[in-house]
Amino acid sequence: MSIFVCGDIHSTFDIDKLDQFRNRTDLNENDYLIICGDTGICGISTVEEAKTREYLRKLPMTILFVDGNHENFKKLNSYPVDEWHGGKVHIIEPGIIHLMRGQIYRIDEKSFFTFGGAYSDDRMWRVPGKTWFEEELPSKEEYAEARRVLEKHNYKVDYIITHTGPHNIITGMNIDCHDAALEQIDFFQQIAEMTDFKEWYFGHFHKDVDIENFHCRIDEVTML
Repeated sequence: MSIFVCGDIHSTFDIDKLDQFRNRTDLNENDYLIICGDTGICGISTVEEAKTREYLRKLPMTILFVDGNHENFKKLNSYPVDEWHGGKVHIIEPGIIHLMRGQIYRIDEKSFFTFGGAYSDDRMWRVPGKTWFEEELPSKEEYAEARRVLEKHNYKVDYIITHTGPHNIITGMNIDCHDAALEQIDFFQQIAEMTDFKEWYFGHFHKDVDIENFHCRIDEVTML
């Protein structure tokens, strides 16, 4: 079993990095690609959404993703909540699965804590409820769920998968954050300091940057 992780694909706009998998014959549904948000799988544009899903269906692996900030949350949250590998999920269609916020999954004897969402810096140019959704930022219930799940697992996991990153890592990348983003990235900073983990992967900032065991991804695809 192989597990890969990549950054945002933005529907089909940044999906070419996955072309490397299209003709591989050594992968199947028991191999996984994890996308760190902004996928367009439940997209703003129905046309781009259809193209994105068609592309991903042809990849020889199961697609897992956390939500970003540029998702159609009305559509995404309309799917029923199921349980998969120990955590809550939305099964979008066979082989394409949304990993929900504040969950831990066990895949190939590895544990993954997931928590999507982020603040949209471009929200002032978007239409509320159509191209921008308040659900991009976590709710109090989602923060509480994450704390409960991590406590249950003694704050120990192998991998953390998010869309944005912890406060200190973001500032270490010389990125300024809007005040509205602080609650989430400060929460992630607390998680980083309290949790025993091997590696943390996130997207959102359209960079490939490694700071110790924190990894921001956009073009690079990493095999875990």
